[in-house]
Amino acid sequence: MKLVTVGAIAALAVPFAASATNGYFQHGYGLKAKGMAGVGTAMAVDTFGGANNPASMVWVGNRIDFGADLFSPRRSASRSGSSPFLGPVDGSADSGSEYFIVPEFGYNKMMNPNLSLGVTVYANGGMNTDYAGGQIPAASACAGFNPNPGPYNLLCGNGKLGVDLMQLVIAPTLAYKLNANHSVGVSPLIGVQRFKVDGLQAFDNPIFSTSPGNVTNRGYEWAHGYGVRVGWFGKLSESVSLGAAYSTKIRMSRFDKYQGLFAEQGDFDMPENYNVGIAVKATPQLTIAADYQRINYGDVKSVGNTEQNLLPCFPGGNAAFCLGGNSGAGFGWKGVNVIKIGFEYRYNERWAWRAGYDRTDNPVSGRDIDFNILAPGVVQDHLTFGFTYKTSTNGELTFAYMHAFNHGVTAASLLNAYTAPLPAGNVSIKMYQDAIGVAYGWKM
Repeated sequence: MKLVTVGAIAALAVPFAASATNGYFQHGYGLKAKGMAGVGTAMAVDTFGGANNPASMVWVGNRIDFGADLFSPRRSASRSGSSPFLGPVDGSADSGSEYFIVPEFGYNKMMNPNLSLGVTVYANGGMNTDYAGGQIPAASACAGFNPNPGPYNLLCGNGKLGVDLMQLVIAPTLAYKLNANHSVGVSPLIGVQRFKVDGLQAFDNPIFSTSPGNVTNRGYEWAHGYGVRVGWFGKLSESVSLGAAYSTKIRMSRFDKYQGLFAEQGDFDMPENYNVGIAVKATPQLTIAADYQRINYGDVKSVGNTEQNLLPCFPGGNAAFCLGGNSGAGFGWKGVNVIKIGFEYRYNERWAWRAGYDRTDNPVSGRDIDFNILAPGVVQDHLTFGFTYKTSTNGELTFAYMHAFNHGVTAASLLNAYTAPLPAGNVSIKMYQDAIGVAYGWKM
C-alpha cells in the first residue's frame, strides 16, 4: 500500500509537460542518464528503471529520486509560393510556448536481498506548437481550399494554429535477481495522455473528414491505456554490464473529440519500443556506455500514416482514407533508430562528471511536410553534459544540460494537389532545443 500511495501522489503531483528529442520521446529518463545522452539500459544508478530497464532496479537499493527539466524547443514554419491569379502564399511563423517543465520521479524498495518493488513516473510529448494565425493573405490559394474568409494560418485554417500532446506514464516495477550477476524485471505501464489542436478548419468538412465537427478547436481531450515493459540486466564481469528492455505498444482509449482527425476514429496509441545497452568501466574512474533504441512510430496509424493518404471522401470517395478513417492521413512518421554514447568520470567521492552524444533518425519526410508544421520533430543530433555532487548527508544533487542542433525539412506542399492552378507553394519546418535540469536523490 505504501508504494501505491507514493506512486499515486507522484502521479497527481506531476503536471503534464512537453518534451521531444527522439521524435516525441525524451532523449533519456533520469537526470543522470540525460547527462550521458540518455544512456541507461546497462546502468543501475537511480530509480528510473521503469522507463529504461526494469531489471536494473534490484541493484539500486532503497532509494528515491525527483527532479525536473526546463525544456525549450524553438520551432518555426513557413510557406512560400505565388499564384498567377491570386496573391502570394508567402508566410512564416515562430511557435510560441517556448518553455516547459518536464518532471521525473522514482522510488524503489528492497523487499528482500533479491527482490525490489518500485515505481517510475515519467513524461513524453513534443507535438506541441503554438503559431499565431493570419500569415497567409485572404487573396491567396488558401481561398480555393478553405471556404471560410481569410486571412489564413499556415495550414489554410482560421485563427491560431497549434497542437498540444502531453503524455504521462506510471510504471510500477518489480525486479528479481536470478543469481549474483543477472536480474529480470517487469513494469506494467499505465498511460495517460491529453491532446488538443486548433486551426484545422480547412479539413473540418465532409470532403476530408469522416466526422466533421470532431477535427479541430474542441479543447482538451483525455485518454488512458495500458502496456508492459520487460527487461534483463547482466554483469558479465567487474567492469562490463549489459542490458536489454522491450516495451509493448501502450493501447490507449480514443480521443473522441478528435475522431474526425486521427486514424481509426481518434486512436492514438503510444508506440512499441526496445533498447539494448552496454557499460564498460574502462578505468576505476571512467565508465563508457552506449545504447541502441528503436521506436516504432510507424506502427501507430495516427502517427505513421502518410498525409499522401488524404483523399476526398465525399462524394464517392473511400471513407477509409478520409481523416478519421482506418487509413486516414497522419504525420507520416517512420520508426527511428537511436544511437547514444555516454561517459561518466568519477573525479572523487563527491563529484561525478558526465557527457554524451545522441543521434536519432529524422521521422519526418518531405512528402509529409504539411501536417508536420504541427509537429516538427526533426532534430537529430544532441550533445549533453552533466554532473552529480554527493552532499555531506549522502544525498545526490544532479545537473544535466542538453542541446539539440537546428535541423529542418523543406518540400512541396500537399495542398498543391487541391489548389491547382492556384499553387500552395513549398513548406519549410525547423527546430532546435535546449534543456537544463536538476534532480535530487538519496538512499533510504
